[in-house]
Amino acid sequence: MLQNEQLQNILKRRAKLLANVRRFFSVRNVLEVNTPILSSAAPTALYLDSFSTRFEAGSDSKDLYLHTSPEFAMKRLLAAGSGAIYQIATVFRNGELGRQHAPEFSMLEWYRPGFSLTELMTEVDALIQQVIGLPSAVIFPYRDLFAKYLQLDIYQTDDVLLKQIALDRIAGLTADWQTDRDGWLEMLMSEVIEPQLKALEMPVMVTEFPASQAQLAKIEMNTEGHPVANRFELYAGGMELANGYDELCDATELRQRFEQDNQLRLQQGKPQMPIDENLLTAMQSGLPQCSGVALGLDRLMMLHLGEKNINQVQSIAFIES
Repeated sequence: MLQNEQLQNILKRRAKLLANVRRFFSVRNVLEVNTPILSSAAPTALYLDSFSTRFEAGSDSKDLYLHTSPEFAMKRLLAAGSGAIYQIATVFRNGELGRQHAPEFSMLEWYRPGFSLTELMTEVDALIQQVIGLPSAVIFPYRDLFAKYLQLDIYQTDDVLLKQIALDRIAGLTADWQTDRDGWLEMLMSEVIEPQLKALEMPVMVTEFPASQAQLAKIEMNTEGHPVANRFELYAGGMELANGYDELCDATELRQRFEQDNQLRLQQGKPQMPIDENLLTAMQSGLPQCSGVALGLDRLMMLHLGEKNINQVQSIAFIES
């Protein structure tokens, strides 16, 4: 555990960062909210694993999950007419532990009814400039990064070649490694491209992700006629900081994506997750067109203080909790 002056410095800088974030949203009339940490539903995404617990009260008992983000509950507030909202939440992700990962961390998440994705990206850029003094971000389509750093056209390259390039460029991968096309793309993005973005010495926003990586974002056609996810990710200092969507508002399509995720989870030996019926019901009642983003506050703090390990910016590290 951090001690004395180092601990005091972290606590003060962290408190100042949170105060600056709240000031940023206060002048923009974005309302701070709090939503429940426990839910009877959980994300179905393949890359997310939730912590679970069990509620017991007499004859009443049920499984509950610690939220991996406040997204589903905040969208229920949006559908109920909350207007623009943000939340600073402690979130939980099982199986994530490393230099940039902790199973318990702080997330800033906000939603802007009526905002386009471009308007939200401008606001994210303003926030990181204002609260920690980063320069303005540059924007690259996902396809352009693969062309620049791997000399690949992702619309023309088949899965066999993607796998071969991953085996050639990523240490520790073995020839019998199995994943799908998105798995190879994500590994090349995170292991090969992402570290090189640090050399640009400015934040990078990546847009036009493959439609198969839309998650909870809308899908649209890009200028070349390819279907792409209307979402972005923000990278700075060699880390992914934020993930933003032009939010999907179609409850029927979202149910289909949840069910497809669960089928893929089964195929990969993971348990199916309970679908959030409260969210889908709220969406059917009318989720307004909106854009939303989740930003990792601990990583933002790491960047601000020049720290290399997430343990150095948390008051008590997960391994000591």
